[in-house]
Amino acid sequence: MSPATGWTPRHLTLYQDGVLRGAMPLYEKSHSWGEFVFDWAWAEAYQRAGLEYYPKLVSAVPFTPATSSRLLLRDAADQEGANLLLRAAIQLAEDGHYSSLHVLFPAAFDLEMCRDLQLKVRKDCQFHWHNRNYNDFDGFVRTFSAAKRKKVRQDRRRVADAGVTFRRLHGGDMSAADWCRAYELISVTFLRRGVLPYFDLQFFQTISDTMPDKVLVVFAEIAGKTIAAAVFFESTTTLYGRYWGSDGNYDALHFETCYYQGIEYCIETGKTLFEPGTQGEHKIARGFSPIETWSAHWLQHPEFFSAIGAYVDRETRHVERYMQSVQSHSPYRRDARDKS
Repeated sequence: MSPATGWTPRHLTLYQDGVLRGAMPLYEKSHSWGEFVFDWAWAEAYQRAGLEYYPKLVSAVPFTPATSSRLLLRDAADQEGANLLLRAAIQLAEDGHYSSLHVLFPAAFDLEMCRDLQLKVRKDCQFHWHNRNYNDFDGFVRTFSAAKRKKVRQDRRRVADAGVTFRRLHGGDMSAADWCRAYELISVTFLRRGVLPYFDLQFFQTISDTMPDKVLVVFAEIAGKTIAAAVFFESTTTLYGRYWGSDGNYDALHFETCYYQGIEYCIETGKTLFEPGTQGEHKIARGFSPIETWSAHWLQHPEFFSAIGAYVDRETRHVERYMQSVQSHSPYRRDARDKS
């Protein structure tokens, strides 16, 4: 991340007696791309009022809509340290004439610290898959209602009948040619949507070299030709779906490569959670459930700060109704839902 890309590092560190006590990832932003917490309407409102919304300060992992700690503390329960970091971030916003401070996808502890300092808390949702100790993919699908189970099996059958096979490689197993093909497919898919790929080939190769056991790539192939690829990242407990690309349109291939292959991998490796990314109501029918996510916001302009607070309160009620509505379309049998 750099000023050239609109992500200027402004990270904060907290020392005590010469020892690092904590840190907070922080960026000066000249746009709102790559955040997955959408504030374009806020920027437009500032513009209509004759005010500048950018630059702003954002605490996040760029282009990564995954909940994790934003207040990195030597002692995870260090409330005083967390408070000092957040106050320093607000002070930086005030002194640097930034319009606002935004803490995106914070962990529960961080969110409570934000609440304590009266930041406006915003609720949204993603769709996650949870492993209920399934023995295999078929055991997972057997928890669905008959109609939903049939739909998933049809998805997979269409892909298999087209002659598609799959190959999984970890970062350490990826050759330069493998990465070139994966990046080509991802880039083509970005361009098809009218968007330039943000990361270059070297980024993926560097990640693969430095974290070889944390990167998983699923290749889809027909007769030895690679037609699609999905890039995932993983921890000991969680699989994160990040990038996807294909050289054309294939029936149900996206569902298989990005969702079913990921679920199958989680079951095989004992991972408890699969976060495939943001948005997508179609994930419900594939066994994903709506899960609340959060962000916290401070705005320097008092009238706008108050107005944003009222807005996020109304938005929260809408998100809660939405989550209830999509949950009613869950594919799981009632007895399976009760057990979970």
